[in-house]
Amino acid sequence: SGLALALALALALPLPSVALENGLARTPPMGWMSWERFRCNVDCQADPRNCISEQLFFEMADRLAEDGWRELGYEYINIDDCWSAKQRDAAGQLVPDPKRFPSGIKALADYVHARGLKLGIYGDLGIFTCGGYPGTTLENVKQDAQTFAAWGVDMLKLDGCYSSAEEQAKGYPEMARALNATGRPIVYSCSWPAYQGGLPPKVNYTILAEICNLWRNYDDIQDSWESVLSIVDWFFTNQDVLQPAAGPGHWNDPDMLIIGNFGLSFEQSRSQMALWTVMAAPLLMSTDLRTISPSAKEILQNRLMIQINQDPLGIQGCRIVKEKSQIEVFLRPLSRAASALVFFSRRTDMPFRYTTSLAKLHFPEDAVYEVQDVYVGKIVGALRTADNFSVVINPSGVVMWYLRPMALPLQPWHVARQQAPGEGFHPALL
Repeated sequence: SGLALALALALALPLPSVALENGLARTPPMGWMSWERFRCNVDCQADPRNCISEQLFFEMADRLAEDGWRELGYEYINIDDCWSAKQRDAAGQLVPDPKRFPSGIKALADYVHARGLKLGIYGDLGIFTCGGYPGTTLENVKQDAQTFAAWGVDMLKLDGCYSSAEEQAKGYPEMARALNATGRPIVYSCSWPAYQGGLPPKVNYTILAEICNLWRNYDDIQDSWESVLSIVDWFFTNQDVLQPAAGPGHWNDPDMLIIGNFGLSFEQSRSQMALWTVMAAPLLMSTDLRTISPSAKEILQNRLMIQINQDPLGIQGCRIVKEKSQIEVFLRPLSRAASALVFFSRRTDMPFRYTTSLAKLHFPEDAVYEVQDVYVGKIVGALRTADNFSVVINPSGVVMWYLRPMALPLQPWHVARQQAPGEGFHPALL
């Protein structure tokens, strides 16, 4: 199942990949996005500080550049819906709302670039955007791609409201070609699968990986734990289909990080970060970086967590254990024979002591690992595959481990990797 797929994918790594060859998003994109926190608030008279305006994006760019985010890899500042005027101009071009973006998008892009950051923008393949602004119909695809490139945009999220399945099947690949034809490197985020239920036969992940750098598969995230759990459930229930589709240059996108907002407890915030990292998900924060709490900031700026998320192999992790005790275990194979393990509790009563061994989690026999707790930072040396160990997991919380091999079985992993899959060889070694 998921483990076999992780292995098959890793074994296939040396082969040339048939991904969208724009050379972008070799690791999951990281940055900030306006939607979940600021939505379609366009009332700048009543709420100048929080409305969708150039001011909001100038201020968030300053925060990314000055508060330690950029150095950790958070580089995209992404405008979502509701930025444009209600009509195209006389030449049929998209234009920003003149009151809320008086300097224009090009000036905003220049401001963002001057701070060592990148600008993302939002479009919709349809008559209107989801918020009722002008959409990109098939005859506008080329023109809009050229407009975005001329403005200096670095990422495009293309939504799918107000369009048919046929228009989407035509328009999403067409936009990929149009963006590449501009000559400007623009990361392409597609919402296509989310509008087709996210699963085969309606969704063809082979085609998606050839045209998009990342794609939304499922529902919009809301500011609640219930929403996070529904996304986690859908992604891991369908991991056998979704996991092989991800890799360098093409990622499943479970939607934004809502850490730092109103709906998640401290433990739940840690859980979202850990589970998104195991999924090799884009880390696009949607919170107010001007007022973020120190504890939320600490979760989002965890260096080891980010290193795991950005692992160059780009293998999406899988759920490998689901216990009756409501404990679940997730594994992500990493480069240099390392692994990330997440122990997650769905319990709502009290901290739970969970006992297992690496052998039970399908790690290779006779291996020895150095274990680092990703949140606590503590390093435990010399854990053998056969050793039983216990972790105490808080309700709706996680314990996350980073495992580096100290000693591997006699046959080195890179030799084993060139053999046929199977015969007791487990992907935790990859």
